[in-house]
Parts: sequence; C-alpha cells; structure tokens
Amino acid sequence: MIGRWHALVIDCPEPAELAGFYQEVLGMVRVQDEADWVVIGDAPDRPGIAFQRAPEQQAPRWPDPHSSQQMHVDVRVDDLDEGERAVLALGARRLPSDSSSFRVFADPSGHPFCLVRW
Repeated sequence: MIGRWHALVIDCPEPAELAGFYQEVLGMVRVQDEADWVVIGDAPDRPGIAFQRAPEQQAPRWPDPHSSQQMHVDVRVDDLDEGERAVLALGARRLPSDSSSFRVFADPSGHPFCLVRW
C-alpha cells in the first residue's frame, strides 16, 4: 500500500451549495468549510467528499457517450421511489435511464449520480 484514500474531490461552481446537497443525500456532516473548498464526511479524521470551486466547470451531457461523466456517485437506497422524491426535492434532476435497479440524476451542478437498490 502506498497510501490511504483521503477524499473524492468534485469540481463545481458553488462548493457550499453542492456540499449541502450531498450532506442531505448522504447524511454526512461538514468537516471543512472554506469559500473555495468544502469537505463533508462521517468525521474529520475519515475520508470524505470535497467540493472545489471551479467557476468554468461544464456539466457532462448524459447519456452522450462523447461527453465524459468525469465521475459519479452511487447512493444505495432501500426504496427507489422514496429516494427519487427526496433528491428531487433537494434540487436534483432526473436523467434518462433504463433500469429497474437504479435511477440516474443530475446534482444541482449537473454531475450525474445514481440511486441504486440492491
């Protein structure tokens, strides 16, 4: 092992807003809060999700194979319908998908993420 995972870093125009969205979706807490850099996680000494200001960030075009997703988060839920209602209320947007076990959404900055039922 060379090192330990520290964070997933997501570029976005408004770090505080996108961090707030994922805090609600994932039940995490804010562990670092600066103007251009916000981190959420379970605790300050554990890996987290960081949101870095990138004013020119361009959202991927789903499901265009010529537009890179850059990354996406899978969120495990017990009920897809209930999960969908909750993320839409937080500002997510539903994206096309054809599966009975997951649904694809765009977060408020346009990054795709999935609600997954196992």
